[in-house]
Amino acid sequence: MLERRLVFEIHRLKDQGLSCRKIALALRLDRGTVSRHLRNPEKRIITHRKTSKLDVYKPLIEQILHDLPKVPATVILRRLRDEGYTGGRTILGDYLRGHRQAPSRRAFIRIESPPGRQMQVDWGHFGALEYGKTTRRLYAFVITEAYSRMLYVAFTHSQNQANLHQCLLSAFAYFGGTPQELVVDNMLTAVTERQGPLIRFNDAFLDFLRPLKVNPRACNVRSPEEKGKVERSVRYIRQNFWPLREIRELADANAQVRRWLDEVANVRIHSATGDKPIERFKNVHLKPLPEHRPDCRETVSVLVHKDFAVRFDGNAYTVPPWNVGKRLILKADDATVSIFSKDKTVAVHPRCWEHKQRIETPTHVEQVKRLRNKLWKDRDIALFASLGEDAAVYLTALADASQPIRKNIARLLELRDEYGPESLLYAIRKATRLKVYGADYIENILYQEMTPQRVHPPVRIGNELDRLRLSMPSLVEYDAIAIKRSRS
Repeated sequence: MLERRLVFEIHRLKDQGLSCRKIALALRLDRGTVSRHLRNPEKRIITHRKTSKLDVYKPLIEQILHDLPKVPATVILRRLRDEGYTGGRTILGDYLRGHRQAPSRRAFIRIESPPGRQMQVDWGHFGALEYGKTTRRLYAFVITEAYSRMLYVAFTHSQNQANLHQCLLSAFAYFGGTPQELVVDNMLTAVTERQGPLIRFNDAFLDFLRPLKVNPRACNVRSPEEKGKVERSVRYIRQNFWPLREIRELADANAQVRRWLDEVANVRIHSATGDKPIERFKNVHLKPLPEHRPDCRETVSVLVHKDFAVRFDGNAYTVPPWNVGKRLILKADDATVSIFSKDKTVAVHPRCWEHKQRIETPTHVEQVKRLRNKLWKDRDIALFASLGEDAAVYLTALADASQPIRKNIARLLELRDEYGPESLLYAIRKATRLKVYGADYIENILYQEMTPQRVHPPVRIGNELDRLRLSMPSLVEYDAIAIKRSRS
């Protein structure tokens, strides 16, 4: 099976009009291999890349080196410790030796791209937003069309793979198409490995770009001038959009920046071109988006717990109670959390950015109540509950433990017939203290500590009388009548 970069190259050359034979010659592959991956590019090879404790902190380190190239390793280590880094100083020092360079002053030649040829992407950090007691970092995804300087911005609370793809797809929809190439820096969501001019792009990133027919291009390390148009756009956002803004939440930030794009950024006279970006963009002809666009939402497998809720991003989201114990698929974007059983939607919730919150749908709570009421109306369940408060408490605990109610109750009633109600209630009280729920536990307690009242099974006559059981009469009522008569 081929690496994802070769699959991407096969499709790129096919889009340029090359035949399978010419593609095979160019890439030194078999023609059958080329044809097979053109028909089905989704086949994946599972690789296991050795990870480092430093990987998740590399974007932060690069940002620190960009701002303060001469900052000591001890200072960087202290900052990483504050962010939760648990690795040692040695791997940090090895990484810094390969990435630190003294700043130099160089002259650069401005390169202008033809219309629709190139878009440049970058991220910016813009502080944090407060949601109750929860603090969420705020990032700005920034992309600009190189020829016109047309700008698009989206705020997010994460720079993960799913958010990158969602932002790119929203940007392409905003621009009305895709460019020939996309210029990125060496973020892990785009570039997984680099040795000089040799670049290994992120497999998920290539799979996202392939159906959009966009070619990725990575800047050289510590060469922000190679995507200078978007770098200047990030500074422009900090200086023009961000100051004196009151932003309450993520949706508010995106609504405000969208108005700013339409009313300020894209209708101003650009200092480099002398034209308005929106007017210059009229000369740009982009490739159309595919009819079926990829689903870029963050996707995870989740377990439905006994409180009929799944856990995601520090919160609980409810689903219908009959899904308890099942594994479902959760898909989330910045606005909604959708939960699926195979291809069927079982619940949709607004996304909560606080932590330790329970997001309920009222119908799910009503379904739980109706389900419990229906169970309590069952004849055998009502009979078991008539044994007393201990039995009723144990019945509720069985339901909370997601045990099969009818099956357990049927066996418990058989144990009542075999050992007697007093012995059964003794076993129930002991099981409740031990917090063990199920007929098997009750049977084990009775077997070890009690003697059956009978050893011969009842005669079976083959009709409804076999299933006939009578509830225990309450002697308290008879005692009250006797006392009343004795006093009269």
